[in-house]
Amino acid sequence: MSVKDRSEGTIVAVSTATGPGGIGMVRMSGPDSIGILGRIFRHPRGLSAKGWKTFTARYGVVVRPDGSPVDEVLVTLMRAPKSYTCEDVVEISCHGGAAVVQTILELCLKEGARLAQPGEFTKRAFLNGRIDLTQAEAVLDMINAKTEASLRASERQLRGELHGAIEDLREQIMGVFTGIEAVLNFPEDDTDAGQVQALKGTLFGVVEKLTALLGTSRAGRILKEGVRVVICGKTNVGKSSLLNALLRHPRAIVTDLPGTTRDILEESANIKGVPVSLVDTAGILEPRDRVEEEAVRRTRIFVDAADVALLVLDRSRPLETADYELLLHLKDRPLILVLNKADLPSAIDRAVIEEVAGEARVLEVSAVTRAGLVPLEEAIVALALGGKALVTEGLLLNNLRHVESMTQAVRMLQGALTAIDQGTPLAMVSEQMKAAVRELDAVTGRNIDEDLVDRIFSDFCIGK
Repeated sequence: MSVKDRSEGTIVAVSTATGPGGIGMVRMSGPDSIGILGRIFRHPRGLSAKGWKTFTARYGVVVRPDGSPVDEVLVTLMRAPKSYTCEDVVEISCHGGAAVVQTILELCLKEGARLAQPGEFTKRAFLNGRIDLTQAEAVLDMINAKTEASLRASERQLRGELHGAIEDLREQIMGVFTGIEAVLNFPEDDTDAGQVQALKGTLFGVVEKLTALLGTSRAGRILKEGVRVVICGKTNVGKSSLLNALLRHPRAIVTDLPGTTRDILEESANIKGVPVSLVDTAGILEPRDRVEEEAVRRTRIFVDAADVALLVLDRSRPLETADYELLLHLKDRPLILVLNKADLPSAIDRAVIEEVAGEARVLEVSAVTRAGLVPLEEAIVALALGGKALVTEGLLLNNLRHVESMTQAVRMLQGALTAIDQGTPLAMVSEQMKAAVRELDAVTGRNIDEDLVDRIFSDFCIGK
C-alpha cells in the first residue's frame, strides 16, 4: 500500500493542546468532512453546510444523534483545493474543556471519520503538492521553536526559501546534464573546449553554493536544538547562584551549606537568541555516602556530554588541589572558567589560572550582583558556535537529513569535476550528476522512500 493510499478517507483530530483552555478545536480533512459536519451541526437558521462558500465561519450548535446539544461552536469551512491539505477542511472551535472536545471528536468518528495519524494533515499537504518536504519539516520546527531567532529560521524555510534554492541548483545541474547528453548523443558534432569549460564553471558554481549552505548548518542546528551548558565545580562555589542569575529568577535552592545541590537540575533559557539548556550539577567532592557518590557520578556524565562547560571557581578563597584537578580534567573540552564572587575581595592569582587554563576563557562574575553576566553569555554563544558570530538572518540549514543529502550531492559533483579534468568518459560524469540530483530530490521530497516519509511525519503531533 502506497503512502497516497494510506492517506485517503476523512480524518479528524483535536488540534489544540490537551487540558482545560479557553478554546478547543477539532479539525477534519477529506471528502466527507462537510457531510459529517452536516450530521452533527445545527445552524440557528437551518443553513446547510453544503451551500456555504469557502473561507466561511458560522455559529451554531454541535448536537448528539438524539438532538441534544453538546456545545455552542464556531465552524470554519475551507473547500478544496484552497485549504491547508488541498482537501475540504472543517475546523470546529468549541469551549476548551476536555469533555467537550472529546465528545465532538467521538461524534465525528461515529459519523465516518477516522482518527488522524501523527502529522497526517501536514502529510496530506505534502502529498497533494501544496508544500514540499522541507516546508513540511519547517512546520514541526515552528511548533518546537524555543526562541524568536529559531522561529524566524523555520518561517523562512516554511515560506519555501530552501525549496527555491535547491530547485534553482537542481535546474543548473540538469542544464549541465543536458549539455553532456547532447555531446554523447551527437558525437559527430564538434565539441568546443570552451563549451566544456562553461559546463565545468556552472558545476563549480553549484558546488560553491551548496558548500555555503552547508556552512550554515552549525548555526542552524544550534538555533533548532539548542546548547547544553553544564555548570560544574566544587561544592559551595556558587554554581546554583550562577544558574539563578542566568535564568533571571531563583530556581535552585541556595544556602551557605556545602553540598546543598545533590542532584541534577536542568532549566531552559534564551541567551542571545540561542536556546540553552542550563544544567546545575552537584559539587564534585569526595563522596560521604551513596547519595553523594551517585550525584558525583551523574555530574561527570553530564560534564562529559556538555556542549559548553562552565567551571565555577570561588575567587574569594585560595584555590585548592581539587580546583586544579578539575581544571586539568576539563581543559581539553569546550570550557569557560567562571571566577565567581567578584563582589568580594580576590584571594587568587588570575595569571596563574590563565596559564593553567590554556585557551579557555577566564571571566570574573558575581552571581549575587550579576556583574559580568553579559560577557559570560556572549562567551557561551561564541564557544558554542566555534568562535563565529551567530547569524540569524538568511537561509540556515537545521536538519541533519538535509545536511547529509546535500553533502553527498557535493561529493558527487566534485567527483564529476575531477572526472572531467581527468578525461573520464562523459557517460560516467553524467551518472555522477544524476546521483547528485537524486540527493537534492531527497531533500525536497521529489524522490524519497515511503518509510522515510512516515518516519518524518511520525514526529508531529496528532492534530497537525
